[in-house]
Amino acid sequence: MEEFASFRVPQTVLYGRDAFVNVGKEAASRGKKVLIVSDKVMDRLGYVKKCRRYLLEQGVGSAVYLGVDSEPTDRYVEESLQLLKDEGCEAVISLGGGSCIDTAKAIVVLAANGGSIGEYMGGISVVEKKPLPHIAIPTTAGTGSEATDVTVITDTAKDVKMMIKHPAFMPVVAIVDPFLSVSSPGTVTAATGVDALSHAVEAYLSKKSHPMTDTLALSAIQLIADNLLDAYRDGEDLDAREAMSLAAMQAGMAFSNASVCLVHGMSRPIGALFHVPHGFSNAMLLPAVLEFSKDHCTDRLAEVGRIFQKENSHLSEKECAEVAVEAVKKLCSDLNIPNLKGWGIDEEAFSHAVSKMTDDAFISGSPANNPRVPTRSELEELYHICYDYQFSTSEIVK
Repeated sequence: MEEFASFRVPQTVLYGRDAFVNVGKEAASRGKKVLIVSDKVMDRLGYVKKCRRYLLEQGVGSAVYLGVDSEPTDRYVEESLQLLKDEGCEAVISLGGGSCIDTAKAIVVLAANGGSIGEYMGGISVVEKKPLPHIAIPTTAGTGSEATDVTVITDTAKDVKMMIKHPAFMPVVAIVDPFLSVSSPGTVTAATGVDALSHAVEAYLSKKSHPMTDTLALSAIQLIADNLLDAYRDGEDLDAREAMSLAAMQAGMAFSNASVCLVHGMSRPIGALFHVPHGFSNAMLLPAVLEFSKDHCTDRLAEVGRIFQKENSHLSEKECAEVAVEAVKKLCSDLNIPNLKGWGIDEEAFSHAVSKMTDDAFISGSPANNPRVPTRSELEELYHICYDYQFSTSEIVK
């Protein structure tokens, strides 16, 4: 732990079944008209219409941007920001996955401070004015973006995912309603669930971890270990959905305050160049990165192993750390997580991109938080290992 630590979360968190009905009340005190940032799937499912109804019941008008499609880009930010200005909106509601939430985070900062989102990554622009109010409503249990002060936006001109961290990106209100995640198909439930696990595990292993983040990270890991497979196998299991929604939020709070590590550093370039959704790319990388790191974080990884397999808690620290790696590999296998080759990425194109991805990973700063910081050659090799990494597991002797 560093000499001192900071801890930031949203001003208000509304959590639990039917928490969504409170969106109108929360918005009414923050503006007369809001921009809803969502996507076509949420609109088709009726969530956008329901949100507008809750707002109208409290006398709040709304405009809607449905242009978010997969990973958030600077183009989505520019389009939605222009709509916000044209409609005279005073606040923003994000309704959807992490892409919608991250897009909204950028909007509220730019609306108050000007400039383009890329300038905040490069330090050309600084946040001087208070952002517009942002109410974040996740519909997946994965990114935890509703509780973080980070936004990740792709620079479409450079094919680079920009991770920008500042307290101004923290939503004012997070509304976490597990009913909204029931609509997530199995593949999304699996990927976002392992994404949440990546957040929690990396927050716990990070060099910047501290007691507050450790408590949340371990709780999230326990909830995920106990509930992710149930949520994946039966999307109507509300108990499992509720547990995963809580886990994702806790993991988000943990990594936002402790930072992520090597998985995320490697993941963002893959998403930018090969358009792999963030949750999937994190899931593809996590087991191999844990194998790479385990000898440098044996004690902490052993705690993760004990959470996944309590029956093996009698084993040595080194053996329990191996249990953690094998348990995560098995989880990915049970969830049918593909490797990069299985996703359909061309091997020649991937190999050609390894050098750039390595550069971008180091530039992000995340690998420096990892218990084992790779050299350039080690990171390039790890990318190649991850390409056709097998999630099959070896038997652990009890």
